[in-house]
Amino acid sequence: MRTLLLPGWQNSGPDHWQSHWERELGFERVEQSDWQWPRRGDWMARLDDMLLASPSSVVLVAHSLGCQLVASWAAHSQHTAKVHCALLVAVPDTERADMPPQLHNWRPITRQALPFRGAMLFSNDDPYCERERALWMAQQWGIQATDIGPHGHVNTESKLGSWPQALRYLQGLGQMSETMPIW
Repeated sequence: MRTLLLPGWQNSGPDHWQSHWERELGFERVEQSDWQWPRRGDWMARLDDMLLASPSSVVLVAHSLGCQLVASWAAHSQHTAKVHCALLVAVPDTERADMPPQLHNWRPITRQALPFRGAMLFSNDDPYCERERALWMAQQWGIQATDIGPHGHVNTESKLGSWPQALRYLQGLGQMSETMPIW
């Protein structure tokens, strides 16, 4: 099954776990035309294009703003049946007062359940989203949320490398029944 990586604002650098997965596992990064001033509609259209070009169903693996992309896209696209499941990591709270102006067009946060299986992994010390807001978004989107402990924004600075725990979690999500692997 094809796995699409959806990085967040400013993309994922070479030491980010998504970049490791791209290099080591052959997962495909969805490239956006503007990583600095992300426009929600443009990012949604790009994801639609990628899914339409895929002959099979896909797994989405999103980080940060990529999580908001999945929720927004799923609320508007006619191609959600092509998604097998989605793993959302380090979702940002784009409704916070201190969000940079580049992200203001990502408001309001989509409050609609995802039409496919999904799960969220969040850090309890993420500087871009408080625990309660992460749990609230997971509830809105109808997905399970798992607190992975103190890992900041779960990015390059978190020094996770290939992050095998998340890969095992993703594999469990792809085969998920009612239970998920224990973190």
